Amino acid sequence: MSDEEEDIVLSELDDEELAQQMWDDLYDGLKEEIEEGVNILLERGWEPYKVLTEALVGGMTIVGKDFRDGILFVPEVLLAANAMKGGMFILKPLLAETGAPRVGKMVIGTVKGDIHDIGKNLVSMMMEGAGFEVIDLGINNPVENYLEAIETEQPDILGMSALLTTTMPYMKVVIDTMVEMGIREDYIVLVGGAPLNEEFGRAIGADAYCRDAAVAVETAKEFVGRKHNQGAVA
Repeated sequence: MSDEEEDIVLSELDDEELAQQMWDDLYDGLKEEIEEGVNILLERGWEPYKVLTEALVGGMTIVGKDFRDGILFVPEVLLAANAMKGGMFILKPLLAETGAPRVGKMVIGTVKGDIHDIGKNLVSMMMEGAGFEVIDLGINNPVENYLEAIETEQPDILGMSALLTTTMPYMKVVIDTMVEMGIREDYIVLVGGAPLNEEFGRAIGADAYCRDAAVAVETAKEFVGRKHNQGAVA
């Protein structure tokens, strides 16, 4: 099988076959092949947004489902996300130029006192893979960092991550501050991290708790869709 795999020449595939092959290459975390595939489709006149949604997001959707179902694990998903990043690096400037529609915008960061970032990075990459614009604040974020970012970026979603039981309560500090400022209702707040659960998410006033990156993407899409529909009604 491996010999046959090596014989595939991406440029010889027709558009549909190439997009399908890119799904496989994403699944296998093959960054160079993804970059090559993106360039070939662009050369063939595909719109950057079409490349993003059909070749990349289509593939990452399968990765997300298999991650959620326990078929793929964190190392494989990180490889797939890294391959996705290679493709996004080529597409990002082109998408900005063409003013392509995006699903939504998210500010994400690990809370103050916590320096864990694998889960957060995974969520960031999977969200980008689903067509969201993501502003990643990194680790150890005090409430000021979140407030500054949401004021500057005006995202749809604020995502907070905590991996320690001692840093979990800080999420409430951020949400309470937003409530005091009268801006809590303007944003969708999603929280995640190993020690959290749905009950905790509800207790601190978050919109939802997301147990992993795949769930985070599904939840984000659902909430943003609802938000946009409400906006249309209003």
